[in-house]
Amino acid sequence: MILRRAFLFAFVLVLALLPLLPVSEFWITQANYIGLYSLVVIGLVLLTGVAGLISFGQSAFVGIGAYTTAYLAIKFGVSPWLTLLAGLAITAVAALVLGWVTLRMSGHYLALATIAWCLALYYLLGNLEPLGKFDGLTGVPSLRLFGFSLDNRRHFFYLVWLLVIAAALMASYLLDSRMGRALRAVRSGTVMAEAMGVNTFRIKVIAFILAALLASVSGWLYAHFQSTVNPSPFGLNMGIEYLFMAVIGGAGYIWGALVGAGVMPVLHDQLQTWMPRLLGVTGNYEIVVFGVVLVLVLRYARDGLWATVEARLPRVRRRTDWADARPLAERARPAHGEVVLDARALRKTFGGLVAVNDVDLQVRAGEILGLIGPNGAGKSTTFNLLTGVLGVTSGEITLRGESIRGMRSREIARRGVARTFQHVKMLADMTVLENVALGAHLRGSAGTMRALLRLDRAEERRLFREAESQLRRIGIADLMHEQAGNLSMGTQRLMEIARALCADPTLLLLDEPAAGLRHKEKQALAGVLRQLRSEGLSILLVEHDMDLVMDVTDRIVVMEFGTKLTEGTPAEVQANSAVRTAYLGN
Repeated sequence: MILRRAFLFAFVLVLALLPLLPVSEFWITQANYIGLYSLVVIGLVLLTGVAGLISFGQSAFVGIGAYTTAYLAIKFGVSPWLTLLAGLAITAVAALVLGWVTLRMSGHYLALATIAWCLALYYLLGNLEPLGKFDGLTGVPSLRLFGFSLDNRRHFFYLVWLLVIAAALMASYLLDSRMGRALRAVRSGTVMAEAMGVNTFRIKVIAFILAALLASVSGWLYAHFQSTVNPSPFGLNMGIEYLFMAVIGGAGYIWGALVGAGVMPVLHDQLQTWMPRLLGVTGNYEIVVFGVVLVLVLRYARDGLWATVEARLPRVRRRTDWADARPLAERARPAHGEVVLDARALRKTFGGLVAVNDVDLQVRAGEILGLIGPNGAGKSTTFNLLTGVLGVTSGEITLRGESIRGMRSREIARRGVARTFQHVKMLADMTVLENVALGAHLRGSAGTMRALLRLDRAEERRLFREAESQLRRIGIADLMHEQAGNLSMGTQRLMEIARALCADPTLLLLDEPAAGLRHKEKQALAGVLRQLRSEGLSILLVEHDMDLVMDVTDRIVVMEFGTKLTEGTPAEVQANSAVRTAYLGN
């Protein structure tokens, strides 16, 4: 941590001294452009590197910010500081509308959609008479701050980089928060995040708007720096370059945005100078070299240039200063024996295939219900119907007397249902503690603005206190600072259980939790399950390990070919000849 702070202090010190040194105006201008690019790329790190949403259209938002301030300042004499607010407002509305439409897409469809609206805005700007068509607008006034003119490029440098450092710090604060963990969870898909109570679409829209606002600020600065605007810098080519900057610097790292924004323009400029000298002819040969460099970076430094720096810096170990934090509020527990989950005539069809055929099951408070059956029996489908991952074709599901049929996973999670997954779903690049804290997402309330301004620390301490408590409950608290991706499969499954418990559930659904666990780990798991049952928690257990199932469950439901074969105590199920034939092989 000390080395990282020293690195940041040295970087800020160099920035502060640079305009005071006998550096040529060319390099001061280049540094200003790098700062303008950095603002856009920081937004792309949040949007693409963290949330996994590819956008080629950030240059369009730069254009909105630039044209808003240019038009209002030139035509109406509005103060540039008011035009900044106007540009941000227009950008936010545009991003909200575009995000609402495009973010419902995924994969290459989203990328193509961003290309489409980037091109649309480019040609719109180039064909509007009030905006000067493709000639643009000239005479944008310079900025003044506290009566001090920023028309000097060295003076302007300080404003640009002050905003860049502020944006980088605020983005870092966001990622180290409840909302940041939700944002990271979106990248790995929606199923796990929604099961934790995250509104994934809302999180995507927030990331989209934040990236757009940063781009708009860059456009505002650009217009007053250049004193003129035209559509050329806001076209698709620049949108692609912004994305390349993020990839080269390290799309998953905030400070990688500054590296990428610095490397690309400097490399491009130097290649334009040296390639004609080396080849003896003029032409756009720098594009060829740049393409080769990009391929090499993608081949040998896939995580970007900053990843190589990050690997050499000491890993940040989170301070464990939450011992005195107030515990999180807990939900009221049902009375022992009360029916918590009641599924009646549950049916799911996929076309002509009946995957689940009129299955009934009940789970009571303080009870472990086992759901077993051979592969293809419909256990996982039933599990997904109960948690809202799949829609029910017919039948009814109630949770403590309230119907949850048709609800989304996050709505069911809010009502007290937590789950693990057959195939472990986690954020491999986050610590065990952070993964488990994600399970308490619904137990926090701090939003994006509080996270950006670092006003959420008290709540964060409470969330991490709960996460550590659940890790101790499971018996892996000594691993809380390890990266989740470094754990063995069995330990990852225990981490998933701790994450589910962090949600303070009334009903816990475990999907093959013993898979990959060693004998002693299974014994520890059995002990944890018994303890949870004694505390009044209801558990639905899907498991292939018959020793564990027979040891810890109170009742067992057996499925075969999507149909409920029988139900009873472990002893009754073991004695059932139909079960032995279908599943146990006896």
